[in-house]
Amino acid sequence: MNWDDLRIIAAVRDEGTYAGASGRLRIDETTVGRRLSRIERALGVRLFEAADGVRKPTRSCEAVLAHIEAMAAHAAEIGRVGESLAGPVGRLRIASTNTIAEEVLSPRASDFLRANPGLTLQFLTSSENVKFSRWEADLAIRLRKPDKGDFAISRLGDVKLYYFEPVTTEGEPMLCAYPDELGAIPEMQFLRTKQARTRCVTDNVRVIRNLIRMHQAAGVLPEHVCADLLGDRRLRATLLPKRRDVWLLVQNHLKRDPATRVTIDWVRACFQETSRN
Repeated sequence: MNWDDLRIIAAVRDEGTYAGASGRLRIDETTVGRRLSRIERALGVRLFEAADGVRKPTRSCEAVLAHIEAMAAHAAEIGRVGESLAGPVGRLRIASTNTIAEEVLSPRASDFLRANPGLTLQFLTSSENVKFSRWEADLAIRLRKPDKGDFAISRLGDVKLYYFEPVTTEGEPMLCAYPDELGAIPEMQFLRTKQARTRCVTDNVRVIRNLIRMHQAAGVLPEHVCADLLGDRRLRATLLPKRRDVWLLVQNHLKRDPATRVTIDWVRACFQETSRN
């Protein structure tokens, strides 16, 4: 059973002939007859009887039509869903790191979604990049500019970076660093200038933040995860001369989509607000 076939039953009932149903649905008359025969075989009942050149529904067909009419009503209601919602309508998948989703986007998502009742956001969080070429996400926020790809890319802005170290500690503070594959990022470039031995390696900035918060470790954190540490008098914060660029990737076919455009504007506003704070 599929909806296209079931609509043929209603069209034949309304028009009275295969030819009439064919014209109404804009399909070939032989296709109408073939699909009806297929449904009759599947149900094991006869749907129409010919009388005076008109196809009249059988009692079994009337029972089927009652369900078809209910389905048509539901289909019409589905089509009107967007009419009852103000603004753009759509579901968008946003891929980002965990900390960007948690610290930059999600605190501002509630107001955005209330202002746009037709939108649904799905956050895809991971330290690994989604495969944009396979359409695993509609938008993606990256902290490294992709070399190439079939998508639109624009710079969202940059993120301030701070090096934290305890003001006083017994012995050498434990240095926290990122994995070797992230050696080109500004954080690692700065850490290589330090003489301290790396004692903790992770790509999870929350792990580094927690170690720094205990006043026994040193490391580099982006501004959106360290606001509480900047006021800690037991820590010394140094603003790095280099910042981390942030890039927005958008599937090409969505660039002019109204729901995508309003979401892009919101993402930009989230990063602008973070930088001001």
